[in-house]
Amino acid sequence: MLKQATALAAIMTLAACSGTSTPAEETTAAAPDAQATETAGRTAGYNPDRNAYFGDLHIHTRSSFDAYIFNVRRTADDAYRFALGETIQHPSGFDMTIAGGPLDFYTVTDHAEYLGILPAMDTPGTKLSELPRAKDMFSTDPDKIVAAFQGVGASVRTGKPIEDMYDLDTINSVWLQNVAAADKYNQPGKFTTFAAYEFTSVTTPDENGGFGGGNLHRNVFFKGKAPVRAFSTLDSTNPEDLWDWMDAQREAGMEVISIPHNSNVSDGQMFRLETYNGEPMDTAYAEQRMRNEPLVEVTQVKGTSETHPDLSPNDEWANFEIYDQLLGAYVVGATNGSYVREAYRNGLKLQEEKGFDPFHFGLVAASDSHVAGGSYSEEDYWSKIGIVDGTPVARGSVPFPGTTGWADQPEDNPVVKNATNWFSRWSASGLTGVWAEENTREAIFDAFRRKETFATTGPRMKVRFFGGFGYDEAMLSSANLSHEAYEGGVPMGGDLVGTGEAPAFIAWAQRDPNGGTLQRLQVVKVTSDGEEVIDVACDNGTPDPSPRRCTDNGATVDMASCTPENEGASELKVLWTDPDFDPARRATYYVRVLENPSCRWSTWEALRNGTPPRPDVPETIQERAYTSPIWYIPGG
Repeated sequence: MLKQATALAAIMTLAACSGTSTPAEETTAAAPDAQATETAGRTAGYNPDRNAYFGDLHIHTRSSFDAYIFNVRRTADDAYRFALGETIQHPSGFDMTIAGGPLDFYTVTDHAEYLGILPAMDTPGTKLSELPRAKDMFSTDPDKIVAAFQGVGASVRTGKPIEDMYDLDTINSVWLQNVAAADKYNQPGKFTTFAAYEFTSVTTPDENGGFGGGNLHRNVFFKGKAPVRAFSTLDSTNPEDLWDWMDAQREAGMEVISIPHNSNVSDGQMFRLETYNGEPMDTAYAEQRMRNEPLVEVTQVKGTSETHPDLSPNDEWANFEIYDQLLGAYVVGATNGSYVREAYRNGLKLQEEKGFDPFHFGLVAASDSHVAGGSYSEEDYWSKIGIVDGTPVARGSVPFPGTTGWADQPEDNPVVKNATNWFSRWSASGLTGVWAEENTREAIFDAFRRKETFATTGPRMKVRFFGGFGYDEAMLSSANLSHEAYEGGVPMGGDLVGTGEAPAFIAWAQRDPNGGTLQRLQVVKVTSDGEEVIDVACDNGTPDPSPRRCTDNGATVDMASCTPENEGASELKVLWTDPDFDPARRATYYVRVLENPSCRWSTWEALRNGTPPRPDVPETIQERAYTSPIWYIPGG
């Protein structure tokens, strides 16, 4: 297997992200009142004050060109069976079973570009299998494989189709197969799926039109009915053209959103302060972007996009799972324009100066697994691509065979090089949480629309965040806290219009019963000219008012066994008012909750191998969750 990984490692320097269907009819979830609860057709779990549901919104199968080339043979059916708790096989031959039990929702998002084409090229008897490019792609000559795959990558990035490979009949047929698989496994009240795909746009390609650019990928989701074809970068590499197409689908009765991901490797392009073509933004641009992209993926395998130490020097937790290499390259991308918190700040500034905000989005998380199943646990991690990162050696968590340790790794070996620059720096992440009345397409999609979502780095911790003007301490002990909070304010994702007084915020987190204990709740406040991270609840008492931090709880990890040595909280809940509140100024508030430290996946693998942990990555991490913001808007 290692020999195979070595032969294909060069491809990784080129890899990306690296009839009609009859789905359930669209409906709109009713308002949570007494009349709504009596409406026929509600599922057994219906709750007008909403339940927390967890899922993965970013999964690839054999139909993605950059999965099949790495020996992925699992289908959309396999992906949904995995999410429901069944065991499937990794391309490297071991079994994969989801950590923490079945998920509530799951979505296959294969790349629309050349969807299903590589499997067809590898199937004897098909017209595509007779192409010279197919014979090279699946030859035994690594140089021919790399050259053939490089051509596919260049086509995806430049938007120029390879004519003999661009078989629309095959692409559209496989798209409808994925739509049908989503419909097949969708079980209202039990398990939700969506017809979806990935739009694979990349900026700043190299001089040969190849790989190494800034990521502008989006995942596109349909609430119910889906079109007969997917709009891809082979139609246009401009995301604004994708939004035009989405607007047209919506006008045709097909509700749709897209979710950008990996802004951290966008080379500053995801949240740039001009349009794709370098023109000034305006109100129409901001409205179209927010209509089509109400959410952004803040953490996944290829790093976390919340913020960066250079952007948030006063945030002690900013240096978390930072990954900044451009796609398929050893080049570090630009920091400005690549992170969510900075985008919130710039959005407020644009709103104040020009009257529009193109970055008014909520937060989600996902795995971006290309092997049909996500690895959300640090203790049971298998990365994301296929055979090239399917072993601890290939991931760089244990030394290369034949060496004496970390000091003498063969730096020019492609397996070692890719592990050092990429795989060892990737993460066991993440999951999206939503607050919805029931586990159905309609209710969960509506939660996406109103941004009542939160992102976790893998654990299934539940987090709620409300803001209002009539909240008081007594609510924290009320059995009807959520109902009262909805009645008197807005949840995460909402706009809170000022009355002249300071709002109160309720932040509430519960640990994952199978995960670590909680250490602290934080409110992150962003204004147009600054930011502040404020500890608002601690596992060991009340935060120190200056510097607004919890005292050190002494939490450690026994590195000989990866056992946490201090217990934290199972629940943290607080009513908080901003001591520096300015009623005349816009502000963005969101919650971040941190667990006590635990072993990183690379440390777990080193421990099992009996070797020291890799020295250039953290030995421990603090798992966390992020809520969508509440935006304060001055009255009038």
